[in-house]
Amino acid sequence: MPESRSRKKPAYIPPPKAAGPVVNPTWLVPVMLTLMVVGLAWIVVTYMMQSQYPIPGIGQWNLAIGFVLILAGFSLTTRWH
Repeated sequence: MPESRSRKKPAYIPPPKAAGPVVNPTWLVPVMLTLMVVGLAWIVVTYMMQSQYPIPGIGQWNLAIGFVLILAGFSLTTRWH
């Protein structure tokens, strides 16, 4: 009886490894946390001082400044690995 052809698959070669783990810049986490904490403190001061401070004369825009600081901190979290 004739033998059938063997079906040899090529040997598995794993894909090359990446160059290494991606490392955060050293400034990222401190700046991110500082922006979030300063933004929160800005909003708390605005509420406690009835929109007169931290910058007198702009009223409720002090809240917007606080929220922008917090959003800037959260936007940095997208770069965190």
